[in-house]
Amino acid sequence: MPELPEVEVVRRGLETHVLGRTLARVDVLHLRAVRRHLPGPADFAGLLADRRIDAVRRRGKYLWWALDDGDAVIAHLGMSGQFRVRGALDPGTDSPHLRVRFAFTDGGPDVHFVDQRTFGGLSFSPGGAVLPAEIAHIATDPLDPAFDLEAAVARLRARRTGLKRALLDQTVVSGIGNIYADEALWRARLHYARATDKLTRPQVRSVIAAATEVMQQALAQGGTSFDALYVSVNGESGYFDRSLNAYGQTGRPCARCGTPIVKESFMNRSSHFCPTCQPRPRMPHY
Repeated sequence: MPELPEVEVVRRGLETHVLGRTLARVDVLHLRAVRRHLPGPADFAGLLADRRIDAVRRRGKYLWWALDDGDAVIAHLGMSGQFRVRGALDPGTDSPHLRVRFAFTDGGPDVHFVDQRTFGGLSFSPGGAVLPAEIAHIATDPLDPAFDLEAAVARLRARRTGLKRALLDQTVVSGIGNIYADEALWRARLHYARATDKLTRPQVRSVIAAATEVMQQALAQGGTSFDALYVSVNGESGYFDRSLNAYGQTGRPCARCGTPIVKESFMNRSSHFCPTCQPRPRMPHY
């Protein structure tokens, strides 16, 4: 699933292509793409006609188009959602997984919402231009200018859970998913099962700082692409997968000590870590 760097790459690309443009028509081609809009696809499309896009914003893994009258269109990419600018790298060809088409009054390139697995989706948020109420419970992320590090440290230490579970909790700190959690923990030399309420403030600061650093580096490289399901709005892949030290590196030597990286099952997915640099906690963990 795309995490903060990948979603931010998409947000920046969308900003380049849609900012200041007015929607002429919205074609919903698959009901699941707007399943959260209970009045249905025709209502969704009708609400967006003749609306100008004034900003493209993001919180954590969500992004939204701020409309000229204070409303918003929220997007979550799910496992395979993509925004693609029509004609970028694929002139004359529509994806077989095209779900929603956005056409504009200026006659310029359409923007397509493509989603192979249909886990992503779009929804309309009345009055949501600044921050949609539907995602107001999500914490700020480490790349947000409003991010409060000490508040995030306090929230994480207040949890009685394992460290990685807390990092993945979007109400504690947003934007971090499985890939960047593993990478941050490797950099901070902390095991994923460390108990959050036993961690010191400097330890928590170190792992959040590591997450911030790794996500900034990933963003600079266009994010992490393991397959064609994550691409930018121009259809380009990210290259940070070549810089990963823990995630997906099972059996390869740790870049610090040479010990083979280990993979363990975790919350219906996997955790990757160095058993030497990130020793397992001795006390029972949550």
